[in-house]
Amino acid sequence: MRGRSTVLPDPNSLYGPLDPAPDAGYEDAPPRMGFFTDTSVCIGCKACEVACKEWNGVPESGLDLLGMSYDNTGALTANSWRHVAFIEQPRPAGHRAPPFVGTPTEGSASAASAVVAARTGGRTGTDPGVPTGAPSAAAGMAAGGPVDVLGAPMGAGPADPITGSGGGAGPQFLGMPGAQPPGRGTGAEGRTDFRWLMMSDVCKHCTHAACLDVCPTGSLFRTEFGTVVVQEDICNGCGYCISACPYGVIDQRKDDGRAWKCTLCYDRLGVGMTPACAQACPTESIQYGELDELRERAAARVATLHERGVAEARLYGHDPNDGVGGDGAFFLLLDEPEVYGLPPDPVVTTRDLPAMWKRAGLAALAMAAATVAAFVGGSS
Repeated sequence: MRGRSTVLPDPNSLYGPLDPAPDAGYEDAPPRMGFFTDTSVCIGCKACEVACKEWNGVPESGLDLLGMSYDNTGALTANSWRHVAFIEQPRPAGHRAPPFVGTPTEGSASAASAVVAARTGGRTGTDPGVPTGAPSAAAGMAAGGPVDVLGAPMGAGPADPITGSGGGAGPQFLGMPGAQPPGRGTGAEGRTDFRWLMMSDVCKHCTHAACLDVCPTGSLFRTEFGTVVVQEDICNGCGYCISACPYGVIDQRKDDGRAWKCTLCYDRLGVGMTPACAQACPTESIQYGELDELRERAAARVATLHERGVAEARLYGHDPNDGVGGDGAFFLLLDEPEVYGLPPDPVVTTRDLPAMWKRAGLAALAMAAATVAAFVGGSS
C-alpha cells in the first residue's frame, strides 16, 4: 500500500468532483480504477455472481424461488456482492426504439433455409414415435400468411402428417412447437412485444462515500485505487454505514452482525489482476479499467446505440458533478434508473454537513447569549 501524505484537504472533500485517493492522503496514487457495466449486452448468466462468491469466499445465498422471474438473489446483500437483476417488460411494439426492426415482418431467407432450420429434410429419428414433419410444411412456414398453431394454412383440409401429401393443405406437424416467430403472421401493428432488461448490480464505490464518512471504527477505508473496502476484522456491527449508503448496498451478515460488500477484488488489484466478476463475464458486459478511460468508452457506446435507434440508452453514475461525485462503478441503462431499482438522484449525506455545523454553531451561540442575558438581567 502506498504511503499517505499530510496535504491539506481538497475543497471538494465533502461534495463535488474529486480524485478520492489523493484526498485520502495517498502519495503518487495510481489511476482510479472502476467498473463500467453495459447492460445492453448482459445475458443474465450469473457468471459474475458465481465468480465473486468463489474468489471472495462469500457464503451461498439466493437459492430460494422468489416469484420474481429468474432473479433468485433478489438484491445486493451481505452474501450477494453481485446481483443480476432480471426485469421483464411487456410493452407495445413501437414503444421508444422499435424492437426487432424488420425481422418479424419479413420472410425467411429461403424455403430451403427453413427446411434446414426445422430439421425436416428427412426422417432423423431424433424423437421416437413422433413424426418429424415434411419439407413442404417448412416451405409453407417460410412463405408466411395466416396459419394455425401447427403451421398449416387456416381453413385447409387434412394431409398426411409424415409426407405432407394429400392436397397440399391441412395441419402438418413440424416436430417443433409453434409454426412461426411472433408477429410473422400478424405484423408488427398487432403484436405486443416483450423484452428482458438484465443488469449486474454492485457496490458503486462512490467518490463521496457516506458509508466511509460515518464509520466510527475505521473499518471502511479508501484504497489507493479509489475504491472503498470493509475490513471485517475491525467492523463492530454498528450498522451506521447501512443507513448512510444512498444505494442500499451494504448489509449485515445475520450470523455475525458485521457489514459486508464488494471490495472490487482489492487483493487482485494489488497484483495487477482483473476483478473476478469482470474476468468471468462472457459478453464483456462488466468492463474493468481506469475510470477516465471507461467513461470515454461508455460515452462512445451510448453514441453507437443512439445511432442504431436505441434512443433510451443512457449512462448512470458517470457524472462527477452528481450527488455523490460520480461512481467508481457506473452503468449503461436501457430505461429509467427506477426500473432497475436505482435511485434517480442519489446524494451523499455529507453534502449538507457544512451547513449543518454552521446552524448548530449559530444555535449554540444563541443559547449562550440567552444564558448570559438571563444572568445579567437577574443580577440587575
